[in-house]
Amino acid sequence: MTPPQDHRTNQHGQTYIITQNESNGIGIAGFIFAMLGLFLGWIPLFGWFIWFLGAILSFIGVFKNPKGFAIAGLVISFIGLILLLFIFAGLAVLGSLA
Repeated sequence: MTPPQDHRTNQHGQTYIITQNESNGIGIAGFIFAMLGLFLGWIPLFGWFIWFLGAILSFIGVFKNPKGFAIAGLVISFIGLILLLFIFAGLAVLGSLA
């Protein structure tokens, strides 16, 4: 999909094209929430909610252009999920040893 274009003419009669960059607000929001969730994931419920919100927004943002921040948010969310699983597994092992 090509970005919207605006044709303008300067004072010398020369025509030039201005392209407008698209943005993916949902993908950027997902990236930000995923980063926050990665650092706040150790806080029960609040950090998990932020992480989950980042994962959902990043997933939605993947279907819009540009996809860079949305994909990065998904990767960070996946890393956060792996870290949470390792933390819960470690706590379960420590609980069974006690």
